[in-house]
Amino acid sequence: MFESLIGRPILAAAALLLIASTPAQAVPRQSPRACKGQAEIKPLEVLQVRTDRGVESFQVEIADTWREREYGLMCRKALGPSRGMLFVFPVAEPQAFWMRNTLIALDIIYVAPDGRVVSITRNAKPLDETPLPSSGPASAVLELAGGRAAEIGLLPGDRIFHRIFPRDR
Repeated sequence: MFESLIGRPILAAAALLLIASTPAQAVPRQSPRACKGQAEIKPLEVLQVRTDRGVESFQVEIADTWREREYGLMCRKALGPSRGMLFVFPVAEPQAFWMRNTLIALDIIYVAPDGRVVSITRNAKPLDETPLPSSGPASAVLELAGGRAAEIGLLPGDRIFHRIFPRDR
């Protein structure tokens, strides 16, 4: 009995991780030298992050279609310190990202539907295909240049302000 109760959550977590990471497998691996991703998604939108150190503003691309989320920041050679990409999902659920065809280190910030940071993967390694899961349900994921979350003091529980999150805070 004890083993079966322990095994079920582990199997459920493994299944969720597999489901979350499966769709992007349609994107083939590319040579870093000849990598072709998607064009910058416009218009850029303002997003603010509130930490104990204050409020920091970013200009972000919005990836809210299946294709835009699938390709994300793949093949980009740089990402400025005040730039990012916000991935918007129709349902809050555990998310997992990987770095296939991603040439730059990224901070991956998982965000709950109320705009609170669920968890952060810091300095995700370029081209690494290891799934990087959230620690809970997320309806959005913010990608910033690697190391940027630490620079601004971003921690789980901090708030993200953008039009997709409720304003009553």
